[in-house]
Amino acid sequence: MANKYLPINVSVKNKPCLIVGGGNVALRKIETLLDYDVDLTVVAPEPHDKIEFFAGNGLLKLEKREYKSPEAGAYGLVISASDSTDVNKQVHDDARGAGVLVNVVDNPALCDFIFPAVVKRDSLTVAVSTDGKAPFLSGQLRMILDNVFPEHWNKIMQYAAAFRKKTQARWPDDMEQRMACFGRFVEADWKTMIKEMSEEQIESQLDLMLER
Repeated sequence: MANKYLPINVSVKNKPCLIVGGGNVALRKIETLLDYDVDLTVVAPEPHDKIEFFAGNGLLKLEKREYKSPEAGAYGLVISASDSTDVNKQVHDDARGAGVLVNVVDNPALCDFIFPAVVKRDSLTVAVSTDGKAPFLSGQLRMILDNVFPEHWNKIMQYAAAFRKKTQARWPDDMEQRMACFGRFVEADWKTMIKEMSEEQIESQLDLMLER
């Protein structure tokens, strides 16, 4: 049986995104999106206090009113988390009619995309999805992945991003050497290095990994 949702990473950098609804469910989606460079507008007549706090700090635009059809079609990404089934359906129809990707929370039949269970460590994102069929299992697996990728992976990712740039500069025309450097990075005992070495010592180790 073919699955419905294709697992891809989509850039939302500066993409205008609309969230309809201002309750706890909408708040959870907002908190997820605020981790990314997204241009976020929230439409809700009675938003959660925390949503108002985000708006007051310039993290999103808040319009305290009812949804106005067909405004969803003017956005790049739409999430509807209204308490009203009719509003959610209208948002879906407006977005779909304009070719805009839409998610209606807790209604897979009205979703072009879904939110996987995610573990984030700096620029590393590990996502688990059950194609919308058993999300409770995704949540359980996310807790397992929390242990697979403990907090020191935040530092590993920072070092990895910097090391890639150094490797490309050191061996710009030698793919074999670059791959050898990456292999040495991956094989290093990062848990011990981060725990026992200073920043200077780790940088020295990275410099050694760049050589033949």
